[in-house]
Amino acid sequence: MRDRHGDQSLRLLLEGYAWMPGLRRSTGSDVVRTRVMGRPALGLCGPEAAQFFYDEKHVQRHGAIPSPVLSTLFGHGAVHTLDGDAHRQRKSLFLALVTPDSIASLVACVAAAWEDTVVGWRAGSAVVLFDEASRALTAGVRRWAGVPVQTHEVAELAADLVAMVDGFATAGPRHWRARKARKRREAWLGSLVQRVRAGEADAPQGSALEVVALHRDADGELLDPHTAAVELLNVIRPTVAVCWFVAYAGHALHRWPQHREPLRAGGDFAVAFAHELRRFYPFAPFLGGRAAQDLTWQGEHVPEGSLVLLDLYGQNHDSRLWTDPYRFDPRRFLGREIGAWDLVPQGAGDPHTGHRCPGEPFTVALLAELCARLARLDHEVPDQDLTISLSRIPARPRSGFVLIPQPRR
Repeated sequence: MRDRHGDQSLRLLLEGYAWMPGLRRSTGSDVVRTRVMGRPALGLCGPEAAQFFYDEKHVQRHGAIPSPVLSTLFGHGAVHTLDGDAHRQRKSLFLALVTPDSIASLVACVAAAWEDTVVGWRAGSAVVLFDEASRALTAGVRRWAGVPVQTHEVAELAADLVAMVDGFATAGPRHWRARKARKRREAWLGSLVQRVRAGEADAPQGSALEVVALHRDADGELLDPHTAAVELLNVIRPTVAVCWFVAYAGHALHRWPQHREPLRAGGDFAVAFAHELRRFYPFAPFLGGRAAQDLTWQGEHVPEGSLVLLDLYGQNHDSRLWTDPYRFDPRRFLGREIGAWDLVPQGAGDPHTGHRCPGEPFTVALLAELCARLARLDHEVPDQDLTISLSRIPARPRSGFVLIPQPRR
C-alpha cells in the first residue's frame, strides 16, 4: 500500500479524532500508510492490531512520544517512555497502588470531597460541572495520595492539573499554559520528595507519596527528584482528568434522561454507565509507538523506527465490535465480559505486562460513584452550547456543562 496522503500533521490538527477513521474509510482498510511530522507512519485498528501494537518485539514507546507531549502531559523520563524490564520495574510502582482497598479508599476520599463541593453550591445559582468536578477530584486525590495541600490551594492545583491534560495536543496558549503548569508542579513535588527522604516531611504509610519516594528503579537506585515528581504527577493528574468524563456524564444524562433512574441505584448499572461513557465519548484519539525492527503487518512493510499508530477512537466506534456504535447504551455492558483487546479508551492488553494504563480501575470506580451521585442530584440544565468538537483534543462539552442546583428536599 503506497502512501497516497502526504504528510498529515496539519490535517490531524484540523480533524482531531476523525482524522484516522477518515483515512481508514478513504482506503477501505484497517491499515493506512501515511506520514506524520515528516515521519512514515502506519495506522492500525482492531483487536488484532492492538495485540500487534502492544507486543514489545514489534512496537516500542522509547523515542516515539513527541517532546511537546512529554513537556505537558506525561513528563520527561516518565514510565510511558520506557520499554522492557525498565518499564516493568517502573510500572510496579503504579501497580502497587492498584489494590481493592486502595481503590475503595480513593473513591471514599473523592466522594467526601464531592459532597463538600455540592454542599457549597447555592440553589438556583449556575455552576460549571467540569470545573467543580476537577476541584473535587483534586481535593480527594491529594488526601488519598498523602500530598500536603491546603484547602485554599486546591483550586489552583486543580487548574494546573487540568491544564497539563488540556494543552498536550495543541499549539498556542493552551500548550504553553500546560508547560508552565508542569514545570511549576514538578518543582514543587520534587522538593516534597526530597523532604520526605530527609525526614523533614511526613508521607503516610502506603500512600502514593511514600511509594514514589521509596521506589527503586531497575538499577536499584531511587528515582531522582525530578523523575519522582513526574511519576507522582502521573498518579494524581489522571485522577483529576476524570473530570472530562464527569462533564460527559452530565451531557449524557441530559441527552438520554432515561438512564437517570437506573443510575441512581449505583451498582452494576453505574459500572456499565462508566464503561459506555469511556467508549462513546472522545478522550484519547490514538496511541503511538515506534517499530522496534523491520516488520510486516497484514502484508504491509513497517520499516524499523517508523511510527505505528493505534486508532483508539475508531476502535471504540467500530460496528464490528459494538452494535450501533454511535448510540449511547450502557446496557451493552451489562453481563458482558470485556475483552482485554476490545474496549480501549485507556489502552489495551494486560497492564501488568504491557503499556495499558494501570489506573483504569480507579477511573471506572470513580466514574461509577460520581455518576450515580450526579444522577441523584436535583438540578436543571439551562440553555448553553453543548457541542463537542472532534477537532479539539482533548474534546469536551464547549460550555463545560452548566447546571443549576435545585433546593434539596
